[in-house]
Amino acid sequence: MQREIVFYTNPMSRGGIVHWMLEELGAPYRLEVLEYGAPMKSPEYLAINPMGKVPAIRHGDVVVTEAAAICAYLADAFPEAGLAPETTARGAYYRWLFFAAGPLETAISLQSCGVRPTAEQQMQLGCGAAATVIDTLAMAVKGRRYIAGDNFTAADVYVGSHIGWGMQFGTLDRRPEFEAYWAGLKERPAHRRSEAFIERAMAERR
Repeated sequence: MQREIVFYTNPMSRGGIVHWMLEELGAPYRLEVLEYGAPMKSPEYLAINPMGKVPAIRHGDVVVTEAAAICAYLADAFPEAGLAPETTARGAYYRWLFFAAGPLETAISLQSCGVRPTAEQQMQLGCGAAATVIDTLAMAVKGRRYIAGDNFTAADVYVGSHIGWGMQFGTLDRRPEFEAYWAGLKERPAHRRSEAFIERAMAERR
């Protein structure tokens, strides 16, 4: 019997990344929308994620949190979807998936919070200088349709989401490399379905 996927999210969260990934899988899942505040801090949900944050999934008895980890897990749990390269060809896949989860997200978060680390502090941070991180990402996607080879993978879901949102909300410059890469991803049917969920939620809150 197929194990049920339960997806815990909020439309105004990084859950959008996992929602896109789930739509790419084509496997059934149950959506559990949590509001910020008390619902995310309830004992029931803290048993799923002690951080009291979304997204998270429960797949049978397996619980996974953190959007990048969820994407990697789902790609492995559903190999028939073809969202991860062969295990012998995963160097670029792991590299860029976790580059976006680590240095990129840290650098952008610090920048968005108005934190400007000194040169000495940059040496202590895994992300180093924000400008270097962003230049590195731009070089990684320049002239490429997909970031980890010739096929679309979970790394494109994760990296593409950060690039798309970054340009939309002004945390990433609209560099030609980013715009070209994102243009090849944003109209994927699975992405449009996940976006429609966010658009409906926003309309209901107006």
